[in-house]
Amino acid sequence: MSPLLRRCAAFACALGLLAPGSAGAQTHPLQKATLMLNWYPYGEHAAFYYGVEHGEFAKEGIDLTIQPGGGSNQTVQAVAQGQITFGYADTPALIKNVAAGAPVKSIGVILQTTAAAVQFFTDKNIKTVADLKGKTVAGSPGDAGYETLAAVLAANHIPDDAVQRVNVDPAGKLAALISGRVDTLAGFFNDQAPTIEARSGKSVSVLKYSDSGVNFLGTGLITSDATLKSDPALCKAFMRAVQHAYADAAKDRAGAIAAEEKLATKPPPHDVLSKQFDETLTLLHTPATRSLPAGVNNVKDWQTTIDVLVKYLGLKNPAPPATYWDESIARG
Repeated sequence: MSPLLRRCAAFACALGLLAPGSAGAQTHPLQKATLMLNWYPYGEHAAFYYGVEHGEFAKEGIDLTIQPGGGSNQTVQAVAQGQITFGYADTPALIKNVAAGAPVKSIGVILQTTAAAVQFFTDKNIKTVADLKGKTVAGSPGDAGYETLAAVLAANHIPDDAVQRVNVDPAGKLAALISGRVDTLAGFFNDQAPTIEARSGKSVSVLKYSDSGVNFLGTGLITSDATLKSDPALCKAFMRAVQHAYADAAKDRAGAIAAEEKLATKPPPHDVLSKQFDETLTLLHTPATRSLPAGVNNVKDWQTTIDVLVKYLGLKNPAPPATYWDESIARG
C-alpha cells in the first residue's frame, strides 16, 4: 500500500472511532430506577411524568419507571424491602415507619406546606375552625390529615369533642361527603377537592391546616439506607432531575398535564388533573425555603413536623431530623 493510501486508511479509521455506533464509540446505558407513588396517579404527580416525557431523568443518566402506589405506608415498605428504588410518600408515614425500624430516609420533601384540610360544600357556610363545632368530620384512621385535626382544633381553642368524627375507609371518604352522610371531610385538598367538585357538580371550600395554625411536611421522596450507602450519585442525579422537572413543569403547565395524561395509567379527567396540579404548586415551600429548589428542606421545618407527630400522632422516642432525612441529597 502506498504512503498516501495508508494515510487515507488511518484517517478513515480515526473517523470510524468517533462515529456514533462504531466499534470504538463509548456508550453509557441509562441506569434503570423505579419510583412508586403514594397513591394512584393524580395531579400532584404531573411533574414526575413531565420529567420522564421531556428527558429530565434521561439527561441525568436514569431510565425511570413510575408505578402507582396504594398508600404511603405501602410505598415506604416497598422501598424498605428493596422492591423499588425511590418512593413518594407522606412524611408522617415515613417518620413512623423509621421509628418502627424501617431502613429508609427522606431525600427531600416536595410538599413542604401540608395539603391537609377540612373540606366541605361551600353552601355549608363554614368560614373558620370555630364553625366546625357540632359538625361531622369523615376521615380514615391513621391518615395524617385526619389525625392532626386534633392539632388544628387545639390551636384554635376548640375542644376535640366539639366535632363528631366518622371513621371511613379510604375508598369511602369522598362518597361519605358527596352523599351527605357527613358535613365535612379531613384529608388532602389538592387531590380530593377537585375530584369532589367534578363528581358532585357542587362548589367545594376548604379550611387549610396551614392557614389555621398548624403546618407539617407533606409528601416527599424517599429511598433505602442501602441505596444511599451504595449509590449516593444515583440519588443526587435523581433529585437533580426532579428539581429540573418541577421548575420546568411549573412554567409549562399544559405540558405537565399532557405528560401525565400520556404516560399515567388511568389519570383523573383533564380538568381535575389540571386543578390538582395548580393546587400542588402552591405547596412546594415554607417561608424558610421559598427561594430554594424543590425538595430542599429546612431543619426547623423537620423539627416542627416531628413535634406535631409526638403531640398528636403518638410518636414515641423521637429522634433528631437527621435520623429521618438525608439533607445532602437535595442540596447537591
